[in-house]
Amino acid sequence: MTGATVNAGTTPDSGSPASPGQVAWSGPSRFAAAYARRAEVTAQPGLERLRRLLDLLGQPQRSFPSIVVAGSVGKSSTLAVITALLEGFGVRAGSLRAPDWLGPAEQVGLGVARIPADVLERAFDDIEPYLPLVEDDGHLGARELLLAVAIAAFADAPVDLAVIESGGPGSELPGAGGFGDLADLLDVPVAAVTPVAPAWSDAGWSDSGGSDGGESGAGWSGDDWSEDGGSDGGGSAGGWSVDLAGEADEPRLDRVAAPVGTVIRSGTLVVLAQQALPAARALLRRAALAGSTVAREGMEFGVLGRRVAVGGQMITLKGLGGTYEELFLPLHGAHQAHDAAVGLAAVEAFLGGGQNQLDLDIVRAALAQVDGRGRLEVVRRSPTIVLDVADSPPAVTAVVEALHEAFGFDSLVAVVAVEGDEATAARMLAVLEPVLAAVVLTDGATAGALPVDDLAAVAGGVFGADRIEVTPRLDDALDDAVRLAEAESELGGAGVLVLGSAPVVGRARALLRF
Repeated sequence: MTGATVNAGTTPDSGSPASPGQVAWSGPSRFAAAYARRAEVTAQPGLERLRRLLDLLGQPQRSFPSIVVAGSVGKSSTLAVITALLEGFGVRAGSLRAPDWLGPAEQVGLGVARIPADVLERAFDDIEPYLPLVEDDGHLGARELLLAVAIAAFADAPVDLAVIESGGPGSELPGAGGFGDLADLLDVPVAAVTPVAPAWSDAGWSDSGGSDGGESGAGWSGDDWSEDGGSDGGGSAGGWSVDLAGEADEPRLDRVAAPVGTVIRSGTLVVLAQQALPAARALLRRAALAGSTVAREGMEFGVLGRRVAVGGQMITLKGLGGTYEELFLPLHGAHQAHDAAVGLAAVEAFLGGGQNQLDLDIVRAALAQVDGRGRLEVVRRSPTIVLDVADSPPAVTAVVEALHEAFGFDSLVAVVAVEGDEATAARMLAVLEPVLAAVVLTDGATAGALPVDDLAAVAGGVFGADRIEVTPRLDDALDDAVRLAEAESELGGAGVLVLGSAPVVGRARALLRF
């Protein structure tokens, strides 16, 4: 058994969907209460209230530089690499992660550790008297409050630098996984742009678009660029040879770039991950118009080599300032190696403009300590239970490729909940179908989750009725998945994968690890 049932009381509402305000919270009580009151607020588009609040506080976000990590996939891994490297080089960095799957108190960090609760409480005390002045026409959203408190805490610490995960379209809304357009609020000498998923274009998910998930197309696939896209991270990259003056696709490309391209500004060095070709065109056009300096994966930096290792992989990276060989990364999959390349290049850019190679021993030690929570994280053995916060078709594609490479299960059963609509669920399940013996469907944890009955209807068309089970309670779903996995592979080699809804993955982690 998983032990999920006996541990069910360790996280709130473990047997029923939780709202954003019901996410497990172990932070300061007054701040927690204020956050919970705003968790159900539908924030207005933009960050005008937050801007007014920061103005009243004297713009504390301008007291330190920031690295903003934007994009649609791979942001959290890239942020984890950046913070680990900065810690290794003695840079006192604050960090703010957008996804709240670990609970809001876990989103704010000081160095590689969670920021102390009393520090957040003091920051909230400083901010609280000003809240009525900016909430006269409605409350801040929970994410806006968290961002303001984090900034105040960073300024008070003080930090040398903040690393902040931005978001995509609608990211200022509850449950959307981002903090909206932050570029014009912060001093951003360096920005890292992770792959922009083709789903953000008018065409929707496209098999020809390519993405961080390893799909074919102009972006990278596995360790190499595809035929249209260039190289292995060190040579020429035809995918970057784009016509910046082209006007034919301007309206569509502008819409692709808009969610993340706002971070591309004059004076910012942009570290750009390999992209699907339409996104690459749009982002490079924006950089040309802004006069930004751009370092491109596949040309100025990239992944030169990688091989599977126990507990992760050994990688060789071409950085902006030199080559870094035999680096151990405790994360699985080609996509994580590419996230590490982006993170390393961002740190090189911040510490010296990418002109000189960083100390190899420090880089090796730092990368070996990268936070791997929720990224093919093994939380139980016999059978092996693996968690991943993959919540989109490209992310699920990357997970499937990494599972095949690093684990080699004889039989695999998945516990799945989906944040999104039926179309997203169908594409995610279609990627999973060839590698799963069975799938257990469970309730999501937010108002944006696809109802489990609707998810079951979609899954029936992908898997057939005989390979699906519907178990609304998460603790029961985990036990059912273990039972099915053990039945499928009596001699061992069975695995259970929990993925899809990030809040559900966070609750599963609490059930299985404590």
